Amino acid sequence: MTEWKMTNQQHDQAMEQAGPAGPVGQQLWTRLQSLNLQHLEMLNESSGHGGYFPGKESHFKVVVVSERFSGLRPVQRHQQVYAAAGDLMQTGIHALAIHAYTPEEWQANAQAPASPACVHAR
Repeated sequence: MTEWKMTNQQHDQAMEQAGPAGPVGQQLWTRLQSLNLQHLEMLNESSGHGGYFPGKESHFKVVVVSERFSGLRPVQRHQQVYAAAGDLMQTGIHALAIHAYTPEEWQANAQAPASPACVHAR
């Protein structure tokens, strides 16, 4: 699995050095920045799913922390993330696990739950 767990400054430096993700992951990372995030973790979980081949970018997990989520129900937070991802959900991403927190929620826990194993994994 390819994991991006870095600050925006670290991300910019990584992108200058070719970056750890493929084009879909890079686009998703960039689009999520529109949510004015305080924290972003992104994990390409494609290798844990059926039909995987090296370089596949179809299943992602994101941990997003933003003040914008204050006062919103989980479904409303997810809607904002899906809106930021835009057409990637139709053209490149098959599944997106979203863990959206306010800064206060993230500070109190600072970890997202592990993803379940895929029944179609090899």
